[in-house]
Amino acid sequence: MQTASDLLAGDFATLPDLVRAHAARQPDKTAVADDAESIAYGPFDARIDRIAATLQHHGVRPGQAVAIVAAASVDYAAVFMAALRIGALAAPIAPSATPDAIAGMIADCGAPIAFLDTVNAAVLTDAGIAATRVALEPAAFEGWLLPAGAVPMPVAIAPSDGFNIIYSSGTTGKPKGIVQSHAMRWQHLSRNAAAGFDCAVTIVATPLYSNTTLVCFLPTLGWGGTAVLMAKFDARRYLELAVEHRATHTMLVPVQYQRIMALPDFGAFDLSAFRFKTSTSAPFAAALKADVLARWPGILVEYYGMTEGGGSCALNCSAHPDKLHTVGQPMPGHDIRLIDDEGREVAHGQTGEVVGRSPAMMTGYFGRDGATREAEWRDADGNRFIRHGDIGRFDADGFLTLMDRKKDLIISGGFNIYPVDLEAVLARHPAVADCTVVGMPSQAWGETPVGFYVPEPGMTDDPEAIRAWVNAQLGKTQRIAELHAIDELPRSAIGKVLKRDLRDWLLGTVA
Repeated sequence: MQTASDLLAGDFATLPDLVRAHAARQPDKTAVADDAESIAYGPFDARIDRIAATLQHHGVRPGQAVAIVAAASVDYAAVFMAALRIGALAAPIAPSATPDAIAGMIADCGAPIAFLDTVNAAVLTDAGIAATRVALEPAAFEGWLLPAGAVPMPVAIAPSDGFNIIYSSGTTGKPKGIVQSHAMRWQHLSRNAAAGFDCAVTIVATPLYSNTTLVCFLPTLGWGGTAVLMAKFDARRYLELAVEHRATHTMLVPVQYQRIMALPDFGAFDLSAFRFKTSTSAPFAAALKADVLARWPGILVEYYGMTEGGGSCALNCSAHPDKLHTVGQPMPGHDIRLIDDEGREVAHGQTGEVVGRSPAMMTGYFGRDGATREAEWRDADGNRFIRHGDIGRFDADGFLTLMDRKKDLIISGGFNIYPVDLEAVLARHPAVADCTVVGMPSQAWGETPVGFYVPEPGMTDDPEAIRAWVNAQLGKTQRIAELHAIDELPRSAIGKVLKRDLRDWLLGTVA
């Protein structure tokens, strides 16, 4: 058997093969831990084999999907790896979706088996799920498995074969299944050679159905580190786990950094073991990056990209403290360009829609060739790029500044208004703890900006007074028409503000 070092030094290896190599070299090292148990590489590899053999016993074939609807756990990780080991695609699905949406995603990917933890099994009792349900509750799961020592029949896996199906959030329509290949995941593993994941203790605080999570979880296992799973994020519990496990690596979305840094006793926690912190998935305010740099040991890197692949940027905040307002520069091997509404590349320094190309791109949307074509752009040489849906501009040093999501652009009276510009001013008011701006229909202007904010505790400023303060600092065409105070901004599980929910709520209120 090849060692993990041999595999990682080669041109391609599968993640299950890497886990098996780590099990041979370091069988007693902890691979995965959750609140209930921890498991070393040796028994983890054996559990993967046993689940994989049972999946084959129940007729799961290469190329089929295996659905998982559960909170993060050791068994979740083992099921994910077992699906890969037999050439199936792992299909982790968000438990936060409605029962109908969950049933729809399971049907869409055609999974013959769906794994459900206790909480989600209860919620989905009446959902029309055609797949065979398997409980991830310990006693029931044990009863479903073949006897200990079972091993699967070997399956040859090619780089182009499907690795997983990640479903889009569905915040702008029906969730789409994004198919990612083993080759794409290999790119994610190999590019982390310098990140120290071989000796990492990674706190995994976002759900395993998110690509955001997988870009840190998978390299941790691929390089032989330890993944500490949180079933549900809590800022104080996160810090307690980081101290207990002497955490070295993490990936957090910006709102999680915000909540952790806001704890009054943050400085009382010993985080000196941290070496590498990352963030992605949502706008990361420059002031928050600066606070993390000042008070949390270790390098901070922001990644910008998308689940579909395209191109990615990286900003080493520690090395470029003067570029915190950007998302960094294109990563090696990643080609990012900006185009106008007619699909023509814009000149350097001009604003345009972001399109990207890299070795780590999705195969396509599962069963949706038309949607795949809509997401693509091709240059003059016919090279395939993925549309990111963002509007951005490169500065003179090649750092990308994001203006906003293209779909969130507000066109008011013929003028383009970027909500992020308005949000930056609104966020500076001392009475504003969190905020966002959306475009609402207007008979006079077509669209008009409307703001929502969460009040800072103890502050009693009137929304109209705050709106007047903000508008005094904005251009005439940018001014906010209304400002609403709310208890909490609606967010997805990975921290993205659900602007459509706010629009729908306000439209319903007006109606």
